[in-house]
Amino acid sequence: MTDLLSRRHFLAATGGLVAGGLVRPVRAATTPRKVIVDADIGVDDTMALLMVHFAPEVEIVGITTVNGNGTLANTTRNALFLAEKFGINAPVAKGAGISLDNRSETAPTFIHGDNAMGNIVLPTHINRTVDARPAWRMIVDMVRAHPHEITILGLGRLTNLALALRHDPTIADLTKEVIVMGGGFGLHGDLGNVTPAAEANFKGDPLAADIACGASWPMTIVGVDVTFQTTMNDAYLRTIRDQGGAGSGLIWDVTRFYMAFHKQRLGLDSMYVNDASASAYLLRPDLFKTRRGAVRVVCGGVADGESILKPAGKHFPASAWDNRPEQAICGDVDADGVRTLFAQIIRGH
Repeated sequence: MTDLLSRRHFLAATGGLVAGGLVRPVRAATTPRKVIVDADIGVDDTMALLMVHFAPEVEIVGITTVNGNGTLANTTRNALFLAEKFGINAPVAKGAGISLDNRSETAPTFIHGDNAMGNIVLPTHINRTVDARPAWRMIVDMVRAHPHEITILGLGRLTNLALALRHDPTIADLTKEVIVMGGGFGLHGDLGNVTPAAEANFKGDPLAADIACGASWPMTIVGVDVTFQTTMNDAYLRTIRDQGGAGSGLIWDVTRFYMAFHKQRLGLDSMYVNDASASAYLLRPDLFKTRRGAVRVVCGGVADGESILKPAGKHFPASAWDNRPEQAICGDVDADGVRTLFAQIIRGH
């Protein structure tokens, strides 16, 4: 007992905390992680963006927009709205409105609402304005200004990332990490959510996804086969709302339309946690299990947008996966851990 008390006194005096009978060291202060959020700001992107914004270990240094959950005009307006409302002091750059192969698809208003924010009432005037640079230019500038420090969190189609690589391929080796919500690898029976083979972000611009997955930057892909493993129901979201937190009320409001889609169209009593799962990986990669290999994305045909992993260590005859970098894909997730993390961050504790 004396030794235990002495150890507690020593650690308390040198920066430790005693909690619940356990001695827990205090983390030394660290420089916040610099993150660019590239997103088609809709309901799930809002959850993901606020999760990263309220995490003390992260500094959002830029937000870039793309079409997808809403039109480019709506997703950009939504990004400006969130940045202004929650004091996200980062430039917002308007990105691509069509894919690299000139696809321009109609926004899924039946999922995210006409304004891509669950049809909540938005202000008629927003003081924040877009950056003068296109999104790809801001990505290049940020990466080159902060070599080996920038993490890109890709929550939508990867058009902006592919354009940045086309204009300056050297940024791939200067980027710290890329984390993407996209694709699906069938590890839990799901390859896609818009076709049996494809997930929406990769299907919206498969060429961009293939380019981004083939770049030399370190990439982790959180596919729908993993994001579908984590769900949130009304009781969970209501508890977060009632316990307070700067973003909890807005998250409750924007998810009403989104939850109705899951109930009416999918027959679920809860909603999938897609983009916020990628934010969870950024903050707590230990909640996920990953595997590695070269990734290709099918461009065209019945499997358009499908993502396919060539597992590391597996040998095949010469193929289109050769000479591609090994990337990481998520294969499993601690769903309870993701829900706990999200609640803690949004509540502010």
